[in-house]
Amino acid sequence: MEAIAKTTARISLKHSVILCKKLKGKKLSKAKSFLQNLIDKKESIEGKYYTKASNEILKLLKDAEANAKQKNMNEERLFIKRMKADKGFTFLLPKSKAKFRGRRGKVTNLEVVVEER
Repeated sequence: MEAIAKTTARISLKHSVILCKKLKGKKLSKAKSFLQNLIDKKESIEGKYYTKASNEILKLLKDAEANAKQKNMNEERLFIKRMKADKGFTFLLPKSKAKFRGRRGKVTNLEVVVEER
């Protein structure tokens, strides 16, 4: 049995890929506490905290946990089976007086699959 959660977020693709590699294969409860420590700046990855990406990924993990609970899966036995971040679409933000064209905004697609072991 597995539960899936997907979202699109306006966060850095580079930061989210680093966090996905770090969390893949971990127990769900440990992954959530690790992300919360990053947000609270108690723990770091090579001196960086990645707070914005950590917030979005933490929300996604909570969604995946809720989906697993809906499927009557045991919450203490959940592991992250697959976690990936892909490049999403780009769009133009409104332009300012100084620039002729607006700044490009980017979106990252996030997906988490949790399974019961």
